[in-house]
Amino acid sequence: MKKILRTFIASLLATLSSGIIRKYKPTVIMVTGSVGKTSTKDAIAAALSEMYFLRKSEKSHNTEFGVPFTIIGVENPWRNIFAWIRVFQEAFTLLLLPNHYPKMLVLEVGAGKPGDITDLLHMITPDIVVVTRLPEVPVHVEAYVSPQAVREEEFMPAYALAPAAPLIISADDLYARDMALRLPVRTITYGMNEDAQVHIEHPDFLIEDGRVRGMQAQVSVNGVNGVNGAPRTATGTVAVRGALGRQQLFAPVSALAVAVALSTSIDSALAGLSAYTPPPGRGRILDGVQGSIIVDESYNASPVAVVESLSTLRDITPTSRRIAVLGDMLELGRYSVSEHARIGELVAHCADLLITVGVRAQGIAHSAQEAGLNVKNIHICNTVQEASDILSKLAHPNDIFLVKGSQSVRLERVVKTLLKNPGDSVYLPRQDRQWKLIS
Repeated sequence: MKKILRTFIASLLATLSSGIIRKYKPTVIMVTGSVGKTSTKDAIAAALSEMYFLRKSEKSHNTEFGVPFTIIGVENPWRNIFAWIRVFQEAFTLLLLPNHYPKMLVLEVGAGKPGDITDLLHMITPDIVVVTRLPEVPVHVEAYVSPQAVREEEFMPAYALAPAAPLIISADDLYARDMALRLPVRTITYGMNEDAQVHIEHPDFLIEDGRVRGMQAQVSVNGVNGVNGAPRTATGTVAVRGALGRQQLFAPVSALAVAVALSTSIDSALAGLSAYTPPPGRGRILDGVQGSIIVDESYNASPVAVVESLSTLRDITPTSRRIAVLGDMLELGRYSVSEHARIGELVAHCADLLITVGVRAQGIAHSAQEAGLNVKNIHICNTVQEASDILSKLAHPNDIFLVKGSQSVRLERVVKTLLKNPGDSVYLPRQDRQWKLIS
């Protein structure tokens, strides 16, 4: 019965949302890919906010429910019946009465199982598509017949584009580049590859007052054609405060690519990006106990994202120790054992201490030991509480803690125990009342 009701509500929301889109005709920027969608969506909204009346997906609302909530302009009602009534009241009001509706929607779409994105495309057609990353082993692969099947679904919004519409992809992603060759669209590339049209140059840590505060890089725009047909060439500086990792630069640079595609002012886009802050749990820098530093990556984990995070940990130069706190990476299916083992090999070269949380993450610990990490510096934990108890006694001044695991492992609870200022818990993921009610 619950499944039937869920299907009916999702179908009704889709119908209402589709009607709203047809009535108001906003420009739709759709963000897809395996990693970095929420950061990219937020960066695009920041870059364009000074020039357009727009609305973006809240948090990571990218499902058959989350996308309609954004289109209608309501919060997630969860299990509140009165909030659900307000959702439908707002939807019918938009359909039946004149309203001041956004001229642009920045929507994040996600695929947890086959057909998810296809269903969303029945509801809404994009005008611009941004593809973040299509890795070798994508998250949710256990629900698909192969990694390529996941990549095909995540790339599906690009197939819905009109001829010559902008498709924005990573120049560093061979899968996205190969798939883009099939389409008669206007492809714009961004990234660190030398031939990227929006090119990241000289990425480095942002140091202020002697401490690492974020990331920075030079960006060059090389002859990209906007909607008015005129080639654009420009240079600028992008800085991302409050988060670490080269991957932090991809979101604002992809947002610049969107601005270029729309022939909007690059200077205005850079000014808007000065207000961009990565979402909670995506590499955010937090002050830890005993003068330590926390890199909070606790929102979620996939192999490609963990590799990037470990590279960041390796490249930081602390005066004390690098400590990796890694939880299970879920939804990897038959790739789970090999991917956890691969991460363990990397840990041995990137961290001084390793704490794992969860059954699958034990594979990281065993592999790290085989790769040379001293067994005395490895702690295998079954629960978040067990890890928290160990970590509360470990911190030294200037230690760097990297905390990363899949969503259901709930490693934000570990981060919470490491915080110097308990009030900083507002910067952690899953702090809504509804999440806190989940055990």
